[in-house]
Amino acid sequence: MSLQIIPGVSMRFPAYPRMMNGLWAGWLALPAVLLAAGETGAQETAPAAAALNSGDAAWVLLSTALVMIMTPGLALFYSGMVQKKNALSSMMHSFAALAIIGVQWVVFGYSLAFGKGNAFIGDFSQFLLVDMSIDTLNGTIPAFIFMWFQGMFAIITPALISGAIAERMKFSAYVVFLVAWATVVYDPVAHWVWGGGWLQEWGALDFAGGTVVHLSSGVSALALASLLGKRLGYPGESFVPHNMTMNLIGVALLWFGWFGFNSGSALAANGTAALAFCTTMTASAAAALSWMMMEWVFHKRPSALGLGSGSIAGLVVITPAAGYVTPACALVLGLSAGVICYYGIRLKFKLGLDDSLDVVGIHGLGGAWGAIGTGIFASIGGTGLIMGNAAQLLKQMAGVGAVAAYAFALTYALGFLIDKTMGLRVDEEQEVIGLDRELHGEVGYNI
Repeated sequence: MSLQIIPGVSMRFPAYPRMMNGLWAGWLALPAVLLAAGETGAQETAPAAAALNSGDAAWVLLSTALVMIMTPGLALFYSGMVQKKNALSSMMHSFAALAIIGVQWVVFGYSLAFGKGNAFIGDFSQFLLVDMSIDTLNGTIPAFIFMWFQGMFAIITPALISGAIAERMKFSAYVVFLVAWATVVYDPVAHWVWGGGWLQEWGALDFAGGTVVHLSSGVSALALASLLGKRLGYPGESFVPHNMTMNLIGVALLWFGWFGFNSGSALAANGTAALAFCTTMTASAAAALSWMMMEWVFHKRPSALGLGSGSIAGLVVITPAAGYVTPACALVLGLSAGVICYYGIRLKFKLGLDDSLDVVGIHGLGGAWGAIGTGIFASIGGTGLIMGNAAQLLKQMAGVGAVAAYAFALTYALGFLIDKTMGLRVDEEQEVIGLDRELHGEVGYNI
């Protein structure tokens, strides 16, 4: 349908029902595509005309390793915030994602996200990477590097969701959820935005994953936490982080790895990568500062948890904009991120939601604001509202709405099905004793 909100600016929005029909049609066609996998080349991995650039390849190789270390960093960040009796259980959520999604991505996840397919989902033309060799390029880098760089994003995204369901979800249910969610939520959304899908064709901007990673995981966390319900004793009992030292080590690894996350998304060792590095550091520092000041003003003392949470909020918000905005705009985005996400995590108390480790307030709200902020402040490699392009802001807002609605609906449906078949939640006795001992037969601290 066509919509004119601002005089002279006509926007065309894909009809959501038609989009869903196209998505399901794409899924139904996958078996047939699989049979023809040897004959069909993938859009993103076909041999490119450009020559291999060793500098670009080296930078993206390093960036891939940096993004990988973010998932163990997330394990430390989350584990430090839970109760001592659930420290290993929380860490297992992140390390299991490395193993499970690491396999899913190679077998068919990458193909669904970056295969040619249609506007809504890829295909199975790259099943088990059948058309990829050491000579296959993606731009100026080997396709194998591009595949695993994107794979690290696929791994950490569902791991982010685990923060909302910490201390009360069955590990067996979590394992099933990981595979199902990555397949029906992450892979299609990645295709929409980066794999030649409808949002990319439409011109929505997402430099390094504001909508693909943070918005999708934050909204999905909201759906899953709503299904699971509150932890026993919440909010009356105090759920104090058991190890803030561990938490801040996790923050350090996430901040460090995020330079690969954002700068590596340039897929080259060039000026755009340098800009993304600069804006990433600027926004994260600004958000950490603004969050700390908010606590100082309202609670009379700044906390280590708040400082760490603020830095993560800044990283989340700058992610979709990193290669499109100036450092000055990154400063504005970072300062606003600290304030917006500070208030965002307090909404859970008013809503009665037990988002254990603040995934919704930081990743969901921060991802949405980052994507919208990109539409406002983009001026490099894409133009936003400040450059007179109001249409870009409307595209960003529509993209946020579409991804949020899709991720919430599919996650809720997946969670509901798993709950009715195998159960989502541990029993009360297991929750009281602790998931480390009850689900994994070990403890984090033998003291």
